[in-house]
Amino acid sequence: MTNRLYYGDNLDVLREQIASESVDLVYLDPPFNSNANYNILFKSPAGKAADSQIEAFEDTWHWNDKAEAAFHDVMTCGNTDVAELLRAMRGFLKENDMMAYLAMMAVRLIELHRVLKPTGSLYLHCDPTASHYLKLLLDGVFGAGTYVNEIVWQRTNAKSHAYTRFPSGHDTIFFYRKGEGAVWHPTYLPHSEKLLKSHYSNVDEGTGRRFTLGDTLNPNPNRPNLTYEWNGHLKVWRWTKDRMQQMHDEGRLHYTKSGMPRFKRYLDEMEGTPVTSVWTDIPPINSQAQERLGYPTQKPLALLERIINASSNEGDVVLDPFCGCGTAVDAAQKLGRQWIGIDVTHLSIGLIERRMKDRYGDDLAYEVIGTPNDLASAQKLAAEEPHQFQYWITQAVDGQPYQGGRKGADRGIDGYLYFTGHDRKTEAAIISVKAGRNVGVAMVRDLKGVIEREKSPIGIFICAVNPTREMEREAAAAGVYEGADGRTYPRLQIFTLAEYFQGLRPKVPLLDRQAAYKKAARAGDEGKQGTLL
Repeated sequence: MTNRLYYGDNLDVLREQIASESVDLVYLDPPFNSNANYNILFKSPAGKAADSQIEAFEDTWHWNDKAEAAFHDVMTCGNTDVAELLRAMRGFLKENDMMAYLAMMAVRLIELHRVLKPTGSLYLHCDPTASHYLKLLLDGVFGAGTYVNEIVWQRTNAKSHAYTRFPSGHDTIFFYRKGEGAVWHPTYLPHSEKLLKSHYSNVDEGTGRRFTLGDTLNPNPNRPNLTYEWNGHLKVWRWTKDRMQQMHDEGRLHYTKSGMPRFKRYLDEMEGTPVTSVWTDIPPINSQAQERLGYPTQKPLALLERIINASSNEGDVVLDPFCGCGTAVDAAQKLGRQWIGIDVTHLSIGLIERRMKDRYGDDLAYEVIGTPNDLASAQKLAAEEPHQFQYWITQAVDGQPYQGGRKGADRGIDGYLYFTGHDRKTEAAIISVKAGRNVGVAMVRDLKGVIEREKSPIGIFICAVNPTREMEREAAAAGVYEGADGRTYPRLQIFTLAEYFQGLRPKVPLLDRQAAYKKAARAGDEGKQGTLL
């Protein structure tokens, strides 16, 4: 089975899990694109660090031991072109965050080049602020001769900065092919009304078909075999005399007053207007977009469909090493491709799993690798990556991470578990996650205070280890909640990892998944898609 989701650093996954020349198409939209503050990237290591970036990447793009190791890997990779490029960039930029970003990207691009088939293609989506550096890296990794296009995608209408500069309103997508014979399917748009009126105003009386007139003359004057007289005109024609006669007999020729033939190019035989490298017809994901899932860097499904349709065939393997909320894997599945997605946050992996389930049902076959699948692996995650453990277990029990996983003061709340309360009102149980082994009765009292403050009907205390008797007594003293179903539920519940792997779940009335994660539309029904976060 090729369809796979990997949790982990994509560099490690690429090196350890993805075979050489096994992928047909790579799409990547790495962090620090249009939502990043590039002024931070150019600060020196002593400068103030940014606290507004996605938490998972806070320690990824700073000059540190990992960046130095990535730089060293590139220097010793055997590709002298990219090594010399990166060395020159370091001499210019010095050891700042932008240089760390480029070193980390260079070593990943080398691996992506390795896993691509000789007929494969790569699309890198980025912000114009760093695109010039990334273009040089791509030239170094793939070879300048493999560059195909710089695609300009208009992602927003003009806004801000209008009084000081031209407002930025586009992203850049670089298109490279690894070698000869890459898959390519031309893409067309329907003709505009303006074009139809200006070029296809003629209507065939017999069939009612709209047409425009094309030239029947040959641009090469030195074609003796195509030089003959037709309807009183001796010219170098586009076709042989027999072919010209056939066109006449089929009614495909229109004669001017002078007797010159012109051929009818029918609208219904045209595939449309070829899509250029400037894409203005795909709107971005904004607050009103029907397919919006709430993920900050989500790209439109139509954008990925265009890329996948153009540069792959059905059954081909599509890889997204920064898969975020999973638009690329969703588009690949919809279009009959196999897919591989990699992300470094359990938040993203959980969102993608829910998205794919909503879109394609429970029978969709794929494998999730790197997420906890037993008590030992979950406890290991809790000990080593407490924040990732928090994201994973919150979603695993059908909860929603607090503020969609965004950073900020949590006020004692790690997530919510929504359910249907009295009068069909949506209620929220508060989730508090403790990843450490040292849990005590004071933490239970804290959660009790939070649910009182928030006027929440239920609090759920999730811990990686078994609670003490004092904790259980304190939880029981919080009383019960009477649900709309007539049953009673412990108002403060302690839920352990061991219970999760026994198949148990927190005790709440009927879950209201629509309140937490409005279902992504079933494939083919995107117009009804809601928000996940």
